[in-house]
Amino acid sequence: MTTTPAVGSPTTNNTTGPTTGSSAASKASVDYDSFLKLLVTQMQNQDPTQPMDATQYVSQLATFSNVEQAVQMNSKLETLIANTSLTQAEGWIGRTLTNADGSVTGVVKSVTIQSSGMLAELDGGETLLIGPGVTIS
Repeated sequence: MTTTPAVGSPTTNNTTGPTTGSSAASKASVDYDSFLKLLVTQMQNQDPTQPMDATQYVSQLATFSNVEQAVQMNSKLETLIANTSLTQAEGWIGRTLTNADGSVTGVVKSVTIQSSGMLAELDGGETLLIGPGVTIS
């Protein structure tokens, strides 16, 4: 397959699809469980003559909770971006694209979403990376 990049865009053959955040969310859950186990172990093994202040425990818990929420939010944003890319790709089908120097022109038959961006397959068999410099008509 020949890939024609837009001006200033790299050529790629990576066919990795959009990622979902489910693995990040499950990793955060595992990390949270590990954190709680460490906290309980720390409480059990602390020096009875110099116990850790309760506010330090609450502070550690709150900090980790904030990190966990940030990981979950990133996971949801990744899903949202993937869904937006699918909706955007649907709009390219049937449109005429021309690369920056005019050497490749054609009607979009299909669009593949890759890690580098959207790759349009044109009716003449060419592929074009949709990006800066591509003209849509």
